[in-house]
Amino acid sequence: MTNNLNSVIVEGNLTKDADFDSTQKGTGFCTFSVATNRYFKSGEEIQHEVSYFDVEAWGKLADSCRSLLVKGSGVRVVGRLKQDRWNSEDGKAKSRVKIVAEHIESKPVTAAEKAATASAAETVAESVPEVKPEAKPSRQKKSQKELVMA
Repeated sequence: MTNNLNSVIVEGNLTKDADFDSTQKGTGFCTFSVATNRYFKSGEEIQHEVSYFDVEAWGKLADSCRSLLVKGSGVRVVGRLKQDRWNSEDGKAKSRVKIVAEHIESKPVTAAEKAATASAAETVAESVPEVKPEAKPSRQKKSQKELVMA
């Protein structure tokens, strides 16, 4: 049996600090959301579109991200798409698609990207309840730090 191609690359900025946790068996993982910007021309006007992608990283990759994945930081995520499916309490079928990271690297953030991400993150933060991680990651600046692949 062979796998079909399932690969994705997303580059953008974190909308809030990553959340770190572990499974009952002790496997570490982190979750975060990446905002991506797309600019295109419609007639004579430049349009701006923002998309948000949920990402999760596991094991050593998640552990190595602790100091890098803070609100506004730029990241490039290489991974695969995964669809979670479940039934709600009222019996309706639900699903969502997320990115499971296989490789993450940080990237420098320009002042314009910081401003755009801060504005977009405020919009998201109003609609999504914030979950506080147990230990906040340090806010050290790193540039083009390539992380260990899981």
